[in-house]
Amino acid sequence: MVRRGKGRHRGPPPTEEELVRVRTPRRNDGEMFGIIIQMLGFDRVRVRCEDGNIRVGRIPGRMKKRVWMRVGDTVVIVPWDFQSDEKCDVVHRYRGNEIDWLQKRGLLKMF
Repeated sequence: MVRRGKGRHRGPPPTEEELVRVRTPRRNDGEMFGIIIQMLGFDRVRVRCEDGNIRVGRIPGRMKKRVWMRVGDTVVIVPWDFQSDEKCDVVHRYRGNEIDWLQKRGLLKMF
C-alpha cells in the first residue's frame, strides 16, 4: 500500500549552496530595506527604513493574503513619489534564510 498525502517525505531541505536567488533592493528604482515596527491594520504597517525615516507602508493586494507580515520582519520598500518621507509601498518580505544570506554577504546592515 502506497501512502500519499501529508505524511509523504519530500526530500532533504535545501542547503545554502542551493539557495541561488535572493531579491535585493533595486537602488535605481528607489527601493531600500526596512523593518516593520508596528502593524496598523487596513493593510498598513509602520516601517523603519534604512535612510532613518519612519514611514507608513501599504501592503498591496497581491501580497495581502499570500504573504503574512509580522512585527520585526525585514522588507523591501519603495517610497512614494509624493510624500516620500511619510509613505511607502511594501514590495517584498524576506524569510529567515534569506536574511542570513544577506547578512553574511554584508548587504543587510542593521539600522
